[in-house]
Amino acid sequence: MRPKKPMLRALAGERLPVPPVWLMRQAGRYLPEYRAVRAQAGSFLDLCYRPELAAEVTLQPIRRYGFDAAILFADILLVPQALGAELRFAEGEGPRLSTVTGAGDLARLKPADAIHERLGPVYETVARVVAELPPETALIGFAGAPWTVATYMIAGRGTPDQAPARMLLYRDPATFDALIERITDATIRYLLRQIEAGAEAVKLFDSWAGALPGPLFGRYCIEPARRIVAAIRAAHPSVPVIGFPRGAGGGYAAFAAATGVDCCALDAAVDPAWAAAEIQPRLCVQGNLDPLLLVAGGPALDEATRACVAAFSGGPHVFNLGHGITPDAAPANVERMLAVIRG
Repeated sequence: MRPKKPMLRALAGERLPVPPVWLMRQAGRYLPEYRAVRAQAGSFLDLCYRPELAAEVTLQPIRRYGFDAAILFADILLVPQALGAELRFAEGEGPRLSTVTGAGDLARLKPADAIHERLGPVYETVARVVAELPPETALIGFAGAPWTVATYMIAGRGTPDQAPARMLLYRDPATFDALIERITDATIRYLLRQIEAGAEAVKLFDSWAGALPGPLFGRYCIEPARRIVAAIRAAHPSVPVIGFPRGAGGGYAAFAAATGVDCCALDAAVDPAWAAAEIQPRLCVQGNLDPLLLVAGGPALDEATRACVAAFSGGPHVFNLGHGITPDAAPANVERMLAVIRG
């Protein structure tokens, strides 16, 4: 049977007259109701691990905007924490983790099958959201891709060029490969458990894919994603997977062809005409409005929204941003964007 929810129909390859729409980071600091719950939670990690609050912020943008999909509120660094890394979020500075810089650090991590004890609250959040979502709205689960997660685990923080991760790859490939293997295994288990809890699609965020030199892109972006997709498909053949190798440039086409994803999410730098010709004939595409337009608003937002819809109107398309919505975006501009998309 054809899935009835618009989001799932598009992910299954159906061209719809009005593309389904959701936004990366749609539950976030641009919404006053999110900020109120965030203050109640006390810390970002407390918000992630309190299912009643995480479910509430997941549902807030659905109530306000009627998006076609909700995305689980969590963080890609919960998996490293579940593997035994120390994790905290420094106010105004972002995440800080204990580092993996050699075989000894890797040996102190937990096995992949130990993650569920720490991540149980996340699965409870999924179940709570499923129970409250409107019948036409899909729920997306997610995880960070192994390369991107590894960059944080190696550097202990976000870095501009992911040089610490690349340096470990060059100097100690055995440790690096073992870390990628551990994250890949854990990610498969994490996503499967989200699906078992009720997620109807999952997304793999490779936010730093563009930092991989060309010869290594296939080995550390494409191959782990291919393995994750294959494992999900073997266990849950009807659950679609969205892949997002941000910054991949021309590598997007190889990623879409080789990984088996059902949908390829595009960053704002990707030329829509190129993607419509090279990727969309094979599978659904998602994206790729510049998030800054939701700060700017006005005619520029209207024009760019119409152009994005038109560029991908010939095939399956999920309207989204090229990256996450920013804290300074105006909620009214999201309404304006939706009015253009939905006519």
